[in-house]
Amino acid sequence: MRNRYPVWKNLLILTVLAFGIIYSLPNFYGEDPSVQLSPSHNAKIDDSTRIKVESLLSSNGLKPKTVELNDKQILVRLADTDAQIKAEDLLKINMGDAYSVALNLAPATPGWLRAIGAKPMYLGLDLRGGVHFMLQVDMDAALLQAQDRYAEDIRTDLREGKIRYLSVDRDKATILVKFQDAQTLAQGRDLIKKEMRSLVLNVMEPELTIQATLSEPQIREVRKSAVAQNITILRNRVNELGVAEPVIQQQGDDRIVVQLPGVQDTARAKEILGATATLEFRLVDAEHTLGPDAKVPLGARLYNDRNGRPLLLQRKIIVTGDQVVDASSGLDQQSGSPAVFINLNGAGAKKMADVTKENIGKAMAVVFIENKTETKEVNGQKVSAKKKVEEVINVATIRDRFSKRFQITGLDTTNEARNLALLLRAGALAAPMDIVEERTVGPSLGKENIDKGIKSNVYGFIAISLFMIMYYRIFGGFSIVALAMNVLLLVALLSMMQATLTLPGMAGIALTVGMAIDANVLINERIREELRTGLSPSAAIYVGYERAFGTILDTNVTTLIAGIALFMLGSGPIRGFALVLCIGIITSMFSAVVVSRMLVNFAYGWQRKLDKLAI
Repeated sequence: MRNRYPVWKNLLILTVLAFGIIYSLPNFYGEDPSVQLSPSHNAKIDDSTRIKVESLLSSNGLKPKTVELNDKQILVRLADTDAQIKAEDLLKINMGDAYSVALNLAPATPGWLRAIGAKPMYLGLDLRGGVHFMLQVDMDAALLQAQDRYAEDIRTDLREGKIRYLSVDRDKATILVKFQDAQTLAQGRDLIKKEMRSLVLNVMEPELTIQATLSEPQIREVRKSAVAQNITILRNRVNELGVAEPVIQQQGDDRIVVQLPGVQDTARAKEILGATATLEFRLVDAEHTLGPDAKVPLGARLYNDRNGRPLLLQRKIIVTGDQVVDASSGLDQQSGSPAVFINLNGAGAKKMADVTKENIGKAMAVVFIENKTETKEVNGQKVSAKKKVEEVINVATIRDRFSKRFQITGLDTTNEARNLALLLRAGALAAPMDIVEERTVGPSLGKENIDKGIKSNVYGFIAISLFMIMYYRIFGGFSIVALAMNVLLLVALLSMMQATLTLPGMAGIALTVGMAIDANVLINERIREELRTGLSPSAAIYVGYERAFGTILDTNVTTLIAGIALFMLGSGPIRGFALVLCIGIITSMFSAVVVSRMLVNFAYGWQRKLDKLAI
């Protein structure tokens, strides 16, 4: 009985092993302290910007490893953290407010590996260091904003229905609508009941007043959407920090956990996460001109665009960003120029349609309003201050009556269109948030965790190797080579998936090493049993692998089911552990059965007459 694989099978196995070695390599090159330069608003980054950055650093005695222009961002790699801090200060002072400067840790993967898509695994907060925030959404503010919108919609509907009312006010959680007589009260009640089914109405006839409150299902929906929208916004804001694989997830009913591995500039992270923003659509005031000494006329407000030019806009707000349900960028079918396609909710669509119908040919502006918390150092102490930024990000001419879906044109570039769509889609926080918990994990503590995790795996590997070689001799050596290939394949697959490795994940690798060697123990013991029954060495190898496979499959499948259950039902670190465990089971099946069998075939399959085995 001959123990040989066909040539194609040997080549296939060797190809898989080579693939595992190559794609696991990026994890052994470490990271470079870096500074990331990103454009704010409509600033452009091109090759001239890169040359300017290189010249600025060189003239100040800083020699970066590389200055890379990628994905509309410039990444400056430096030799150490001291140079990193100096480069950050230089760029912040000299590049101005048009650019965002953030500290980063960039993988030091060689160019030839990056060219074939080989990237290292992301490291979690416990391994890389970084910051952990717990944010609490102000649900009372979210409900107040919803009530304010409903109050404004009631005013609009009553005016359009030509129903006279005395006032529409909000008293805490109640909207009070007062009428002058019983007839208009009945008409108003019927209109509000028809147009706003999510409100609960209480008619107080003696006072000629309607009390309107949000229904319980609507309150739950407002709370739920506030958290969901804020999570979406936070994801987009974190991109500005250049964070690899951030963790942003809901915890409880009103809290959001944000973990930013690798972030060193915690003040910058808090500034971006704590900012609140909103969007407003207003008509441009074309009737008045603003001279050098002229006052702002009544019914108008003065704003500046991104280039600092003054613009007069009407005080009346058409719709706000809260009423935008979707936005996407594309090209105008008629002119081919960049455009943004917007979808409004029902109330917003009605208001937009009425206003644009009466103002065709006039200009409409989109105002971006953001409240930022800036942290500055004063007399050696960090002081936080609120800063309100209001600017016009777009002005476009109304060509036709807008419906629920319309488009904004007049944009300079497709990149500007994408940025505007992003702001409209997720630029406005549904409710303010407070940072209720902040933890910082230093890079040194993360490095210590990595060292401990690697040592635990290495010591376990050495202990297993010594036992297997002493007990199973050459077959133990085959098992150890297969085990090493298993670890490399596991790391390669995690790297290709761009998974995040945490301490529980490293525990999963250690467990996988033990489970992988268990399969080889089963095979080796089966071969020894077959030899005791009197089978020839070649037949014992063949029968040992064939009969042990069923047992190995059963044990791994049951463990795989448990791992899948952990991944589906668990969260956070448990999911990380389960992911590594499930992938490790698959790679260990391949290495323990296929790779070790190939090595045994290479050692013994060529011998015509085999008298004994070193097992």
